[in-house]
Amino acid sequence: MQPANRYYNRAKISEAKFRYLLRLFALDLTASDTARLTGLSVHAVNDLFLRLRRRLQTWCPVPAGLDGAVELDESYFGPRRVRGKRGRGASDKTIVFGLFKRGGQVYTEIVSDCSKKTLQAIMRGKIDVTAMFNTDGWRGYDGLVDVGFDRHFRVRHGQDEFVHGASHINGI
Repeated sequence: MQPANRYYNRAKISEAKFRYLLRLFALDLTASDTARLTGLSVHAVNDLFLRLRRRLQTWCPVPAGLDGAVELDESYFGPRRVRGKRGRGASDKTIVFGLFKRGGQVYTEIVSDCSKKTLQAIMRGKIDVTAMFNTDGWRGYDGLVDVGFDRHFRVRHGQDEFVHGASHINGI
């Protein structure tokens, strides 16, 4: 007996619908938009999209470490305002740490906290030691020179400084 879908083992959707899902995935539609167009549940579409991303990850080569001028910054996403808490202390916010190679690649990762240990672990795995770092004044970036990253430049947002020569983090 031939399976109903040769691309997706034990699938409960037809091969034609799977190809349509793949087309929508390639167009970078959201899971909710794809679910609306295909008639599937958002959960099923999210599951399929996650499987596709994992398969792409196994086939794509691992990118080389970021080099050149790299911008680093962390950002908080979540509720607009939590009563009584502001900034870094606001609860229910998702912390995203981003690395941006000027004129090139972007890497983002959701992190549990913005401690020096967490941020430096990500930097060591993704950035070449010859890169030039541009960061803000957050204390999580202290000590980069001590761990082998020699070129570290800061902009001090607290002192109304957003660009200092070629040092800025406006790209990320």
